[in-house]
Amino acid sequence: MTRQHAHRHARQHGLSLVETTVTLGLAAVVAGLAAPNLNTVLELRRLDGAATQLAGDLQFARGEALARNRPVRLSLDAAQACYLVHTGAAADCRCAGDGSATCSGGAQAIRSVAWGAGERVGLQASSGSLLFDPRHGTATPSATLRVVAADGRAIHHVVNVMGRLRSCSPLAAVPGYRAC
Repeated sequence: MTRQHAHRHARQHGLSLVETTVTLGLAAVVAGLAAPNLNTVLELRRLDGAATQLAGDLQFARGEALARNRPVRLSLDAAQACYLVHTGAAADCRCAGDGSATCSGGAQAIRSVAWGAGERVGLQASSGSLLFDPRHGTATPSATLRVVAADGRAIHHVVNVMGRLRSCSPLAAVPGYRAC
């Protein structure tokens, strides 16, 4: 066998430039199709995380009232996507611009939570403040607190007069929450 003939039958190792380009193109198309689904999943995780945090802090405020044997409030500042757990009157504590609490009149801030712009969730409520009674654990007034994602999906926390919490999502738009 001649040298030329052996060279023609030599096996090629690796990928050609055309094969690599086609593979990368297909990967880009698949990634482009998956990106909207990934964004939806991330939005739902942010919404669920913020709603879970708020639900925990509602229970925390109720428990603090019972443990301290004095009234404890959860006050909301929807404009700043912030809420506070504190003692004193509703007007005694406010969310500062940096998300910390500013209290006056002998009120004491227990917890302050502010959701930054990166969280991409908003806060709405039928009442600006809930008062938890230290003797019975009841809440005044009953209220619905809504955590709303940028895409409009929401999780509602309904606090009844007995201080109990029920969570739901309008039209069951968020998996894992029943419809309200």
